[in-house]
Amino acid sequence: MTTTEQNTVDFPGRRAGVSFPPPEYADIRARPGLVRTALGADTKVWLVARHEDVRTVLTDRRISSNPTHAGFPSFGRTGGVPAPDQVPGWFVGMDPPEHGRFRKTLIPEFTVRKIKELRPEIQRVVDGRIDAMLAAGNSADLVADFALPVPSLVITALLGVPYADHEFFEAKTRVLVSFASTDDEREAAGKHILRYITRLITLKQQRPGDDLLSRLLAAGTMTPQELSGVAMLLLIAGHETTANNISLGVITLLANREWIGDERVVEELLRLHSVADLVALRVAVEDVEIGGQLIKAGEGIIPLVAAANHDSGAFDGPARFDPARPARHHVAFGYGVHQCLGQNLVRAEMEIVYRTLFERIPTLEIAAPVEELPFKYDGILFGLHALPVRW
Repeated sequence: MTTTEQNTVDFPGRRAGVSFPPPEYADIRARPGLVRTALGADTKVWLVARHEDVRTVLTDRRISSNPTHAGFPSFGRTGGVPAPDQVPGWFVGMDPPEHGRFRKTLIPEFTVRKIKELRPEIQRVVDGRIDAMLAAGNSADLVADFALPVPSLVITALLGVPYADHEFFEAKTRVLVSFASTDDEREAAGKHILRYITRLITLKQQRPGDDLLSRLLAAGTMTPQELSGVAMLLLIAGHETTANNISLGVITLLANREWIGDERVVEELLRLHSVADLVALRVAVEDVEIGGQLIKAGEGIIPLVAAANHDSGAFDGPARFDPARPARHHVAFGYGVHQCLGQNLVRAEMEIVYRTLFERIPTLEIAAPVEELPFKYDGILFGLHALPVRW
């Protein structure tokens, strides 16, 4: 067991002109034990890059998701996971048993059966957005006109949030997930979303509808303040991550047209792109050994999801797009008790999107060189700011 720090590296951030995941991830995986990096001037955290080690971090009870613990990683004052006093109900920042109280209430809303019932609505949304693109001409920005509106329409309908307000929460979300935003800008954006949702929940209390927020209010398992935080989390996660997956997947499928129409592409695209690479922040609350390295209580940990999903020890030729591979053990949705609650919804949206888009617009092509596309090098989530296409 390694008991002293052996390696320190610069944080392997994304940057223009360099492939994602960053090539430094392979070097981190190859080093013995773990490596550390600096977040700010005074904070060092452990980077975990091997698939087996990442899954261990995400399931070990001695490692916490709670940002109130000393040493918890942060990309700034408001970067990362909000504390309970900032956003009550942000349950991904809670440990068992408190985390389980929220998840138990929400799981029935995201089962395979429930999402199957949603498929006709998802199909209607996808067809509607394609109709609008075709009616507008023979070109589009696939992010603004399709990849972002589809999950936004679906999650707002599910929650009972008026889609007329989508530009508001999409704009605020962009501020929250951008490294280019200041702490003050992120704090203000979070408060604006929370205030909006709090007002909406007050209206639902007075006039409940056939939607998730109304059902959660009726269940009575969380306070209105906690429900505001839950709704904020579902609203942000429900559109931003899926939009990034959709746009990146379209690029990959256009470069590998032989796989268009094969349902197996969804799982492989989730693994390949790993858009939520930096969201699973953790801290040790007891001494624990990971990958032969002693991590002491109070030391922060960043499991690199994209590094784990590109580990050749878990996936043969991980940089290769190969939907025929068995890829269900990827960690794109996390792992353990915090595994993404909406994963069944994301899979359904991606499957319906790719099948319908290429059936209805078989001549779709990218209208710019891939290397010139505006990738989100500045974001907590990886993706595209825009994707010009034509047909």
